Amino acid sequence: VRDMIVTRPDIGFLRTDDEFILRFLRARKFDQVETFRLLAQYFQFRQQNLDMFQSFKVDDPSIKRALMDGFPGVLETPDQHGRKILILFASNWDQSRNSFIDILRAILLSLEVLIENPALQINGFTLIIDWSNFSFKQASKLTPNILKLAIEGLQDSFPARFGGIHFVNQPWYIHAMYTIIKPFLKDKTRKRIFLHGNNLNSLHQLIQPECLPSEFGGTLPPYDMGMWARTLLGPDYNDETEYTLTYDALHVRESCGGGGGDKDMMKRSQSTVEAAALRQMDRETSTPLLALD
Repeated sequence: VRDMIVTRPDIGFLRTDDEFILRFLRARKFDQVETFRLLAQYFQFRQQNLDMFQSFKVDDPSIKRALMDGFPGVLETPDQHGRKILILFASNWDQSRNSFIDILRAILLSLEVLIENPALQINGFTLIIDWSNFSFKQASKLTPNILKLAIEGLQDSFPARFGGIHFVNQPWYIHAMYTIIKPFLKDKTRKRIFLHGNNLNSLHQLIQPECLPSEFGGTLPPYDMGMWARTLLGPDYNDETEYTLTYDALHVRESCGGGGGDKDMMKRSQSTVEAAALRQMDRETSTPLLALD
């Protein structure tokens, strides 16, 4: 795979060590050509979207806000196949507080941290999106351009294996959104997207209740929305104060393995914070996927 790099002089391959390339091999089941294609797209995506990866660290204010609001949530307990479960409560998206790009950056950064674990390189991830109380007005901000950007970043340009993407409690307009983004999805991805509606029994047929918090009909306690943010930000994390320390990959890896930490529950609702200037306004103000009129 490393020898193929000379065929793409247009791309700056910033890291080519064995450990790094191995995660791409595992993501593509050791198919050398597909592995190199993914490796090339990983760096190309970052070079084509430089603004997304400036200050790409946990103490960046926009990434920190998204993490504090639960984007993403990461369960300590894996599913029955050893996959790490990521959860998103869509209605928690306060659009005056986080842009869609901020949330995508926080998800990509979280995946970068998690994929350091060789077991997750092999077993992969499962994503659950709860659309409860996600309004039509919120959905109108999901433009085709930014959804396509998210698909490119997660499906085509990141060395993670997603065993399933589960929609629960989705309203009709999310069905409409899914119909529109289908052409951007690979066949393999389409087969792994499950629309459960309010039927949690169908979710439990694919993810055992013993692996899920009570919000999804599981036997685990309600999910602590601040757990993953505290894992990344460290033991001194405080929701009421600004966090100023820099990202420490070693600390994060140790925290991911140890779990635990402060178990005080964090409310799902957001505190009032001065709205930051949204990035990527050209993407977010393009033709809306669902026009309010």
